[in-house]
Amino acid sequence: MTARPRVGAAVDLGSNSVHLLVAAIRGHRLDPIVDESSFLGLGAAVDERGYLGVAARDELAATLRGYAAAARRLDAATITFLGTEPIRRAVDGARIVAGVEAASGVPLHVLTHEEEAYLTLVGVTEGRPVDVETLVVDIGGGSSEFAAVGPGDRARAGGLRLGSNRLTTAHVRADPPTRAEVEAMRKAAEAILRQALPATPATVVAVGGTASNLLKVAPGGQEDRTLTGDRLAAAVHNLLGARAAATSERYRVNPKRARLLPAGAAIVEALMRRYGVERVEVSDASLREGAILVADHVGIAWRDQLTELAHGWRT
Repeated sequence: MTARPRVGAAVDLGSNSVHLLVAAIRGHRLDPIVDESSFLGLGAAVDERGYLGVAARDELAATLRGYAAAARRLDAATITFLGTEPIRRAVDGARIVAGVEAASGVPLHVLTHEEEAYLTLVGVTEGRPVDVETLVVDIGGGSSEFAAVGPGDRARAGGLRLGSNRLTTAHVRADPPTRAEVEAMRKAAEAILRQALPATPATVVAVGGTASNLLKVAPGGQEDRTLTGDRLAAAVHNLLGARAAATSERYRVNPKRARLLPAGAAIVEALMRRYGVERVEVSDASLREGAILVADHVGIAWRDQLTELAHGWRT
């Protein structure tokens, strides 16, 4: 009789959305059971006033209470809540952490940039050692996290306050954005990326909702899950030709996300120039997958071992 696979769950509290993944664990492979998100706009709220406030905290706690209940119904052995950029910056971060645990019974880990990057790297590599130097970039709404690892090198990580929502808020007023606004975002992204993690990657992988939704707008992107300079130019042309609502309907993108895609394209273009690559692969895997894998592999002490786990392990 074949044993049932273990089940794990993780929730990522991002700047744009709060995302639940419940998956069956089969060695290094995860088979998703539930994959859903709620667009709560936490980053925009913190940008506007510096904190979430009572109403937004209550909405977040209720969402996570529902996610925890869903994971338990599916017999998840581990449930991991991950706070990212907006929770790091929120003045009421301690109240957010306390409210989430009180409502759901699950502790909320507020990650550093480096921890977030390492978990994302594990998610993309599925916890396996890499064969070539690989750079993984998680393009979020308020920040981007970078992790690089080579076959014989120590894993490195860092983060920048460069995100699709942050760029849009700073530079875009029109819908659709003007060419001048897009050019301003390109220049801003390029300037910020001068401080990015030093690396000479053979492979660059982008993750996150911004990158995966750009594939829908870039011609041919969904066929091989790759963004190139030509495809990004075509994507920007498409985005400048229609308001966000029309883009949302045509490409089946969340309406709030559609408005952020020009900024996402500017960031990916700047990444390609910064690291001298002609293409960027896009992966659906992210820190949620990484969190499920490390929690299953080493248990509750995963944060203490994360730098080593970022190199991957063999089973």
